[in-house]
Amino acid sequence: MQAMPASPARAAAFDILLRVERESSYASDLLHSKTYQTLSTPDHALATELVMGVLRWRSKLDDEIAQASSLPLKKLDLEILTALRLALYQFRHLDRIPSRAALHESVELVKRARKRSAGPFVNAVLRKLSTTLPARPSVACAVDLDRIDSPQALAAKMAHPQWLVERWSRGYGLDAAQKICRHDQSTPTTTIRLRTPEAETEARKKGISLAPGAFLVSARRVQSGDITKGEAFRRGNVAIQDEASQLVAALVGKGRRVLDCCAAPGGKTAAMATRMPEAEIVATELHPHRATLLRRLVPQQNVEVMTADALALPYGADFDRVLADVPCSGTGTLARNPEIKWKLKPEDLLDLQTRQVAILKAAMRHVAPGGRLVYSTCSLEPEENEQVIAACIPNSDFKIVPIQTELQHLQESGELVWKNIDQLISGDFLRTIPGVHPCDGFFAAVLEKN
Repeated sequence: MQAMPASPARAAAFDILLRVERESSYASDLLHSKTYQTLSTPDHALATELVMGVLRWRSKLDDEIAQASSLPLKKLDLEILTALRLALYQFRHLDRIPSRAALHESVELVKRARKRSAGPFVNAVLRKLSTTLPARPSVACAVDLDRIDSPQALAAKMAHPQWLVERWSRGYGLDAAQKICRHDQSTPTTTIRLRTPEAETEARKKGISLAPGAFLVSARRVQSGDITKGEAFRRGNVAIQDEASQLVAALVGKGRRVLDCCAAPGGKTAAMATRMPEAEIVATELHPHRATLLRRLVPQQNVEVMTADALALPYGADFDRVLADVPCSGTGTLARNPEIKWKLKPEDLLDLQTRQVAILKAAMRHVAPGGRLVYSTCSLEPEENEQVIAACIPNSDFKIVPIQTELQHLQESGELVWKNIDQLISGDFLRTIPGVHPCDGFFAAVLEKN
């Protein structure tokens, strides 16, 4: 009897995980790419669960595989290790999938990857893992954070690199580090920004259940339903955007001529275009393919999209509002982008800082006298945040605007509905922490030119 091939969901998950490892691709980008649009809704949901689950729990999965394997992990081909991770994730975290099905399909994936000779090895390792350890403890039961008293133990239990957890514990305290790790290991809430009031009515008619946002009056949290299937989403009247990201766009304020100098993928650009329909907005992006995506996601007529290097833009000091939302490590977005955990190295932070300082200094050249610049990242690391501001403010004609003042203005205008703004403040800056706040981790500084 011929063996059944691997299911579409597991085949897609396997291929995506290989590409994440080999090409430094982002899993969420691949999952939403045209390649996987033909998957049925249940298959796409399972593929997403498998990809994100394996990436979130990779180090714990590898520890278990290492104990059951007769070969060191570094000697295993990536295809074999990926198939083992996929099966073990299903054993431990997915109650509705029989272990024998997960095991069989991982063996089939190895054969499909032309590693047929490794089939018996994969079969043997997975049989051992499926029988010698407790079946599928739920994440909540398996991880009792009350008993964790060190960053090292937290990193091991919650599948995070130890160096990251140690620096979060130093910077934010062990309690906050636990909340960050717990948040990173969960599926984040889908948050949307409403471009028009009618968009909410439209979404509800399609059976999508929405709750008010935590920060902004224009934000909603999706409680059930697929927002991407509705007409409002297709027409751009609803945008998926984390609330901290929406808040950064709101901090830009209102101007006549606005520059977004690292604009792709365009969430903040679109939010600014909605808030400032009369403004002339220039959105620049270094890479042509990302500029094309930006134009598609930001169709508003008051936005000009340009492919250009933020370090050498063909403009003078003629913008009254500038946003420098710079490329960063993304450590505030690990719930959405768990692969970052395994790619990022401590030395990367200073490399990123060098680039960020250069971009911020370049952006400062385009601010008109009396104008403002917002610098932002989705990083939790001081090297990319406070230290960048400290490197750029001395000997410049800029001053830091205390963020408390700006948040109060947004509160008074009715845009910001979060009551305790002190919880969002770190010194003169905005700081959101995933797990502590109901959003991704963002930093923002508002600078004003004399």
